[in-house]
Amino acid sequence: MIYLYYSKRNKAEVICIRDNIKGGALTETTLLVLLAVYQPKHGYGIMQFIEKETSGRVILGAGTLYGAINALVKKKWIIPFGDEPDSRKKEYIITAAGKQKVEEELKRMDEVCKLALAIIGEESST
Repeated sequence: MIYLYYSKRNKAEVICIRDNIKGGALTETTLLVLLAVYQPKHGYGIMQFIEKETSGRVILGAGTLYGAINALVKKKWIIPFGDEPDSRKKEYIITAAGKQKVEEELKRMDEVCKLALAIIGEESST
């Protein structure tokens, strides 16, 4: 599902893509955050992981990151990790439900890639 909203800061329309609940597709941000917390990480560590692993292609702002974290905690795909839940440097880790979502997304992406390669292969042989 794609939402358009008006950004007061940028004075322009902004496109915001949400996870597709019905079809199961995750946003890239959601998937990257889930992958980042296979090992416990705090918010800044998640940001660093994503920037490093995408070679700088994806750099999350604090608002985007913490919005994603809050949504993932609400869905119970990640949980706070450690003994200090009220700490400013709260760490998060993926849950079994979060791991299941990652596996489902990888399967979905694999199916899309196979379809695309079949189509591209047909075009290049003509």
